[in-house]
Amino acid sequence: MWQFVKYSLATLVGICLFFVFALLLLAGVGAAMGGDEKEYVVKEQSILHLDLNRPFVENASTEDNPLDDLPNPFFSSTDKLGLIQVLSALERARVDSNIKGVYLDVSFPMAGYAKLTEVRNALAKFKKSGKFVYAYANSYSEKGYFVASVADVVYLNPAGLLDFNGVSVQYMFFKKAFDKLEIEPLVFRVGQFKSAVEPFIREDMSPENKMQTLSFIQSINKELFQKISESRGISAAKLNTIADSLQAFDPKNAERLGMVKLGYLDEFEAKLKSLTGKKVSDELKYVRLGDYLHAKNPIPSVEGNNKIAVLVAEGEIVGTKGGDGSIGSDDFIKELKKLRENKSVKAIVLRIDSPGGSSLASDIMWREIELTKKVKPVITSMSDYAASGGYYMAMGTDVIVAQPTTITGSIGIFAQWLNLDNFFKNKLGITQDHVNTHAHSNFMTSASALTDFEKSVVQNMVNQGYASFTSKAAQGRKMSLAKLQSLAGGRVWTGVQAKQIGLVDELGGLDRAIEIAADRAKLPPASYKVAVYPKAKSFLDELISTAFSESSMESRFVQSNMPWTKSIWELDRMKKREGFLALMPFMMELE
Repeated sequence: MWQFVKYSLATLVGICLFFVFALLLLAGVGAAMGGDEKEYVVKEQSILHLDLNRPFVENASTEDNPLDDLPNPFFSSTDKLGLIQVLSALERARVDSNIKGVYLDVSFPMAGYAKLTEVRNALAKFKKSGKFVYAYANSYSEKGYFVASVADVVYLNPAGLLDFNGVSVQYMFFKKAFDKLEIEPLVFRVGQFKSAVEPFIREDMSPENKMQTLSFIQSINKELFQKISESRGISAAKLNTIADSLQAFDPKNAERLGMVKLGYLDEFEAKLKSLTGKKVSDELKYVRLGDYLHAKNPIPSVEGNNKIAVLVAEGEIVGTKGGDGSIGSDDFIKELKKLRENKSVKAIVLRIDSPGGSSLASDIMWREIELTKKVKPVITSMSDYAASGGYYMAMGTDVIVAQPTTITGSIGIFAQWLNLDNFFKNKLGITQDHVNTHAHSNFMTSASALTDFEKSVVQNMVNQGYASFTSKAAQGRKMSLAKLQSLAGGRVWTGVQAKQIGLVDELGGLDRAIEIAADRAKLPPASYKVAVYPKAKSFLDELISTAFSESSMESRFVQSNMPWTKSIWELDRMKKREGFLALMPFMMELE
């Protein structure tokens, strides 16, 4: 079934390759003709226009993408927001005399709450300089309003919508579909909370999964509402009442409750003109994020060669070989070894945004981290997710820093297998036969049933993987194995919960992790540079890597034209994952 979809698309993809080649050629010629980028000049009384309605990644190129406005189903948009770049721009703008304030455009940000918390905290710091932050949107999602609520004034279009009803999580379950297709999922796991396998063996959430999910989304919701309460001057209790009764969905009610100010864009811009001393007939001087990052940095450069390296580990841990949006142990180790051997790098901050994945790759990377921290300090900064295999990487570092809304923990191992015998035979009319030299020569090599003995072998290996995971976590966290195991079992925690139980050392963002790294390396403030690794791909590199990734092209084409197939592609990814897995709950999205 999986190959059928794949090869059906092959001809169509081939026909369109010429189109892709032509675009790449045009982009290359354009880049060559453009030459070196000139330094952007920021005019007086400028406003930094911060448009956060794009997909967030940790580190992104600051180059413009001339092809983003062209409709195409074959390569992904390279127009991504780098969190590190957003934070850098706000820190620069805070001391830039030519920047008078921020126009915050944050209707529907595409990021998790931990990344958005970092941005929100940076905006709060920016405001302390005495400059303004004004937000405007036609509508706000829950995440959008969370960020916008830090602004001096939150403008909402009078005909718009404020989505304010609390945090939710939705899972998709495949058991009934598997039953109809006569596909038997074989699952091996340790820990009653290791719920990543539930979509394949249940029709709904287990009581344990419901309990842990309710616990961590309540923790996140409490943190969000507390910050909104502090910014808007509305009690958390009142915010809970507003959310429960959907009062904010009516724009007039939202204004009456003090959550927003209703106004059209022209009225909003008239206010910005008054704040920057302009006449009604004058034009506002907006500076886009990309342009501002190419302006002269108002922060003086640091003398000397001392560096704090930020090593970004972002995406699912897929095995030894990674790719765009995923982590492979080979690439990670290569980067980490370079930093370990680089004499100018005095400490390393490991920036993790990963739900986990291959337990083997996680263990390989953990070992390299152990070797590195014997040479120089290694500090973890957790982003949206640092769970399961993501926590495996973090647990060996000297200090772990997480945002209160970070999703972490999920210390557990599982394996999964699909028995497709009856599906092939009864649904497709395909039968299989084998010739083996030994009793189990085809063990784990075909989509067939496993014997009880083979099942016991797999379960024993999963048990051993869990024992290794928990013992190393206990060692890294300096707690007894019994204590660690009481916190494990695959259970997911938020950063604030993890801090309370000892899985995390401090609450804070990337800036706090860098401070700790400098302190451990005995570097005084302003005596070191911060360098981010691996280097962000250029526009052309990003385009080439996404355009010529076969699976990437196929999945983007199908999902853009047939969205209902998303679940099929997720199952295909499940089939391709290497070895046993240290992965958090499957397809979890906070809304």
